This record gives sequence, C-alpha cells and structure tokens, in this order.
Amino acid sequence: MNYVDRPQPIDAAVTPRFVGPATFMRLPLRSSPIGLDVALTGVPFDGGTTNRAGARQGPREVRNQSTLIRRTHHATGISPYDLIAVADIGDAPTNPFSIENSLQLIEDFFKGIKAAGAVPLAVGGDHLITLPILRALAAEAPVGLIHFDAHSDTNDTYFGGSRYTHGTPFRRAIEEGLLDPERVIQIGIRGSSYDANEHQWARDQGVTIRYIEDVLAKGIDAIMDEAIAVAGAGPVYLSFDIDAIDPSMAPGTGTPEIGGLTTREAQLMLRRLQGMDIIGADVVEISPSFDTSGMTALVGATLMFEILCLLASRHEANEGYGDD
Repeated sequence: MNYVDRPQPIDAAVTPRFVGPATFMRLPLRSSPIGLDVALTGVPFDGGTTNRAGARQGPREVRNQSTLIRRTHHATGISPYDLIAVADIGDAPTNPFSIENSLQLIEDFFKGIKAAGAVPLAVGGDHLITLPILRALAAEAPVGLIHFDAHSDTNDTYFGGSRYTHGTPFRRAIEEGLLDPERVIQIGIRGSSYDANEHQWARDQGVTIRYIEDVLAKGIDAIMDEAIAVAGAGPVYLSFDIDAIDPSMAPGTGTPEIGGLTTREAQLMLRRLQGMDIIGADVVEISPSFDTSGMTALVGATLMFEILCLLASRHEANEGYGDD
C-alpha cells in the first residue's frame, strides 16, 4: 500500500513550540479517523474518580507538553510519521453529569475509530475510560492486556453499589468477556489496600499480578519477558496508568503511591513490547491540578510517544509500507 497522505508534525526548528494550536505531537487535527493508521485522541472524563478529580483536564495538558516531543526516537531511530498515517482526531464526547451516558458516548466514538481501520492511542481521563474502549475494540472476542498501574482496578463496587468507577474497569471487562484473564498481566501494583484479599478475585480468574516488589526482585527484563509470554501472540490492549510511576517523577495524579517505577524504567519496559499485536492503548489518570510545572503531563506525552513508536514499527513490519 502506498500512503500519499502521512500527516507530519510541525517542525520545531522552523516554527517555535509555543506557536499555534496545541495538538498531540503537533500533528494536524483531523475530524475523522478515516485514512489513518493510528488515531491520537483524548478522553476528558473523570466521573469515575473516587477521591481527587482532575483527570478530565489531562488530554489538554498532555497536548501542550507534547510540543516538547521531537519526531525521531533517540534509541530506536523510529520516526513514526514516516511509517504510518497518524493524526490528532480531537476528544471523545463525554457527559460530566452521567457516567452511563459517558460510557456509551466513549464506546460509540471508539467503534468509529475501529470501523475506520485505525488503532486508537488515547489519553485520559480516569481509568474507567478503558472499559468503554474495550467494549468497542473487543466486542467480537476477548483480548489480552498489559497493564501498568499502582492499582489492580478489579474491585467490585464502591459507595454502596456503584459498579463503574476507576477502581472497577478490569473486573467489569473480565465479567463482560472483553478480556481473557489468562492473558492479563498487571505490573507495578503496590500501596495499602482495602483488605488483605482485595486482589483475590483477579487471581482466581487467572490474572497475573506483579507487585513492585516483584519488579525489583526479578528485574525489568524478566518481568517484561513474562508480560510478553502471558499476553501471547494474539491481540493485546496496552494500558498505562500514570500512577505506576513514582510520584516523585509524576506527582500529578489523583491516587499517588510512593515506591513506583522510574520514568526510565517505564520507557525501557515499553520498548520491550516492540512487535506485539497492540490493538489499542491508553495513558490515563494525569491530573494537571496536582502537577508540578507540567512534569506529569510531560511524562504522559513521552510515554505516549514510546507507544506510538511501537505501533508504527509493528504496522510497518506487517504492511510493507511503500509497496503498491
């Protein structure tokens, strides 16, 4: 396939970073995912937050901080804009007064991305947004999940029966048959819990949970070898909660937990996923109101670029770009 239209980011050596509208990676803003290989999008919803809200502002600030991202990956040499058609398609619609309506709006929006043949790379928003994204992408068959987080997000209910919060999306996704729990791995889990058996339900389903202590004991290479083995060769969704990162490096989140991954570890771990069949990804829980000088949003934008390079590399290998 010969792609004529591969949107390019604004060149910061020609046009200063502080000039023009803020879009993800300074790419053109498109009204539709049609014709794109990867669609960058925001999901400004934090109605599932149980305590400190603010992640609805995450996409806007990540766009702003992404102006600092240049076009070529320094370690891999990948320039995703030369390999794939990618653009910012704006934000998914949400309803700040209704969780249920927001879930449906988000699901429908991502169904449109899937129907267009594009892979979504989303910025949240709280972690509940992953549920409607999975409803859109995994409606036909369950997928695997590689999940970086301080929290398992497999609790059942909150506050007397609320089933839809940022602490429940992966329980709902497993119950709804969107995820194959035997192909789910959660990395970096830590912090105090509501009770000693909080993660038992997930374990009983077959979910692999690797606490931060496991990462420290085994090393990031061994953990990522395991992640690749657990997720397998089939379709997999990648979800990165920014609170997987230690709050000394990413303070702008609603549920910080000390003792987390470093930004360098996170980058190296993501790079190990090159070649995997990633059907969609998100970076969530960035809350600018708790941030320091845009630090957390910059971390989010950089991780987003790491994932974009993974998607571009995989797409190029599969499609043979430049061939008619």
